[in-house]
Amino acid sequence: MNMKLLGSSLIIAGTALGAGMLAIPMVLAQFGLLWGTLLMLLIWVGTTYAALLLLEASIKSGGGLGMNSIARKTLGKGGQLVTNGLLYALLVCLLMAYIIGAGDLLKKLTDGLGIELSATQAQIAFTVVAGFVVAAGTGVIDRLNRLLFAAMVIMLAMTLVTLVPGINPDNLASVGSDNKVALIKTSSVLFTSFGFMVVIPSLVTYNPEATQKQLRNMVIAGSVIPLFCYLFWLYAAVGNLSPEQLVGFANVSELIAALSVNHGSMQLILSIFTGLALLTSFLGVAMALFDQNADAFRQNRAVTYVLTFILPMLGAILAANQFLSVLSYAGIILVFLAIFVPMAMTVKVRKDGDKATVTEGNEAVYQAGGGVMALALSFLFGCFLLMAELI
Repeated sequence: MNMKLLGSSLIIAGTALGAGMLAIPMVLAQFGLLWGTLLMLLIWVGTTYAALLLLEASIKSGGGLGMNSIARKTLGKGGQLVTNGLLYALLVCLLMAYIIGAGDLLKKLTDGLGIELSATQAQIAFTVVAGFVVAAGTGVIDRLNRLLFAAMVIMLAMTLVTLVPGINPDNLASVGSDNKVALIKTSSVLFTSFGFMVVIPSLVTYNPEATQKQLRNMVIAGSVIPLFCYLFWLYAAVGNLSPEQLVGFANVSELIAALSVNHGSMQLILSIFTGLALLTSFLGVAMALFDQNADAFRQNRAVTYVLTFILPMLGAILAANQFLSVLSYAGIILVFLAIFVPMAMTVKVRKDGDKATVTEGNEAVYQAGGGVMALALSFLFGCFLLMAELI
């Protein structure tokens, strides 16, 4: 087994598995598990295909490149400027949200240990320490992420083992709302939960010896893991609580408290899971921004470290208690960056020549399947998501 490729798939999965996972039952439960599952599968297919388009553009641009260089080679200077603007806006928003969330968790942890830290001090401490891990390189992130992801899977498994025996079939079959417009609005939450594409250029750089088929499988495996985690969590939570209860919760803390009524250990388990999910997401997103800055500015690691973390940290300090608001801005940016930009890159590299017939050694240059029809469907998928964000 290629441990680097396995670790890369886990980085993709860890980037996707943010703390927003816990909110999925609250937004989907009222529409019934059938429609909730179908919508989640639709979002997964659309985002995974768009990620494969980005993989194709990365490979055909020469590999070992950040989004900055890929955009310059495929879309020209104008496209490079737009892509960089979208990417920086997205990554900074996400890092701000993760620093806010992680700082809050760190403050609660230190308070429990008798160490008093202000919210600002906790955010700075987390950013500085986690930033050193990111600056150490993708290899260090890979090894640490494997341990964190293993711990996160253990926490999720403990959650499922605790909740599954208490599943009520009546809750699973309940449908609280037939409002399909409201269902479509939940697409924005689900789409953000699969927002892993930003790490693909970094992982292509990290795996120069991998075949193109292995890189494709890396992306698919990395996207399948969060899909199953989301579905298992959705079914377990919905089975233990009625749709009316789930819809009535104002935040994730209330959901955790309700599940903990009959299961005393649940609050600790889900709190640990939330912390791990925030950390793995932070590492993936920060890695993408660090590599983007290294590609764009060509500075040493110390300068790149400052460029990567100073703006998100200042933004987090100024936007304290705005975790969900910051994530909502990131969702709209992500639609353009994760769907339309990879599509434009792929159309350009395919237009420049019939790359599917070119070979490198004995291996055909990778091309995402589906042809023009798949590209058209991907465009419609992006329009659907944009509508869901703005509806």
